[in-house]
Amino acid sequence: MATTTLTKAPRGYDPAAAKPFLEQLDRVKDGLPGGGLSWLNDLRSQGHDRFAALGLPTVKNESWRYTNLRALDKLAFQPAAGTGEAVRFDVLPTVRADGATGPRLVFVDGRFRAELSSTAGLPTGVELLNLADALTRKPDLVAEHLGRIAAPDDQPLVALNTAFLADGPVLHVPRGVTVDETIELVFVSVGTEALPTAFHPRGLIVAEAESRAVIVEHHVGLGSCTTLSNGVTEVFVGAGASVHHYKVQREHTESFHLSHTAARVAGKGIYDNFILTIGARLSRNEVNSVLDGEDGDTHVSGAYMVRGGQHVDTTTFIDHAKPCCTSREVYKGVIDDQARAVFQGKIIVRPNAQKTDGYQQNRALLLSDTAEIDSKPELEIYADDVKCSHGATVGELDDDQLFYLRARGIDKDTARGLLIGAFLSEALEEIAEEGVRDAFQSYVANWQNAR
Repeated sequence: MATTTLTKAPRGYDPAAAKPFLEQLDRVKDGLPGGGLSWLNDLRSQGHDRFAALGLPTVKNESWRYTNLRALDKLAFQPAAGTGEAVRFDVLPTVRADGATGPRLVFVDGRFRAELSSTAGLPTGVELLNLADALTRKPDLVAEHLGRIAAPDDQPLVALNTAFLADGPVLHVPRGVTVDETIELVFVSVGTEALPTAFHPRGLIVAEAESRAVIVEHHVGLGSCTTLSNGVTEVFVGAGASVHHYKVQREHTESFHLSHTAARVAGKGIYDNFILTIGARLSRNEVNSVLDGEDGDTHVSGAYMVRGGQHVDTTTFIDHAKPCCTSREVYKGVIDDQARAVFQGKIIVRPNAQKTDGYQQNRALLLSDTAEIDSKPELEIYADDVKCSHGATVGELDDDQLFYLRARGIDKDTARGLLIGAFLSEALEEIAEEGVRDAFQSYVANWQNAR
């Protein structure tokens, strides 16, 4: 893979920023799995060439107007190479109330840890394995789906991930199979004190027609080393299938977390996505969902809580490509101190997508005079028989409600906590799975108590 750059990049991109990352790639490319697969080499080359041409997005790019990646230019990231192999864990994060083990895959700095992983409780025919193994054991499945939804094109971070494509979770649920056990994917950031560490996990979820699965991603950090996680997940929801995909990001505040999730939903399929963001110095979660069959349904919701100098960006794109589909989007955030939040949500209704029902809401609560949010909801409609709405509001804690609680003997911190919890509860109610919802509510409570 030779390094190539455009003489003049499109506006909003910095091709010079690609050089350090591509130099990293040159050091590890010969050790990437699946090197004997021509289609995989072609896919990696496509990602390499596109990232070399574009580099990192800048604030002159409308989609990145409010999130500046300049800090990445100042850090000499090294590719993760087994840096977490010596790490041992007493307790892994889980949404299981009783602490029982179930199906899970564990990755440390982007590398699979078999001794911490398990496929217990999975029905016959369901495949849960890491991508490096899947390239050997299930190459046809991976070749059929990988890179089909999240293509590099004008997504430079997807292109970068594709160039480094090496490992991550693969889940395949056959037609008509229901997975009763919650599947947990655990991503641990450790890094090294020597140099900042970068890794690029790539996930693939394939749910065939009339199947059902619940997946929870945990992203956590150990120590305080600087890390960059640049993940991409592709989700295929077959006709009549349902995928409930939940994520909590609790990495430490020296980390950078960049994530792109792309889903394609067939007719009568359901894709339910919820992201809870608490950690990282800078994080951006992009979720794209294409409703590609009639009567499809997608829920893309979440909550974020940041303080200090944290920056959190939520960018969503819901594409109503076919008629009679429904989408619902509810995001709520709490911002304190000098933290900054960004919400960019776009719904597009294609010309033939009649009978579309789209709903989008973003509400933010500012807890200090220096907290900030930039909110940009969008509707782009090319059909005339639709029901679509969106809204965005920003506010502060209600002094009258605080006074009411204080007058009943509740101390100030507890009163603030009750109001913040009540504010976020609407978003958390979007989580359909009770056990997951309870666990996420406990994360919210812990964040409040950590002050």
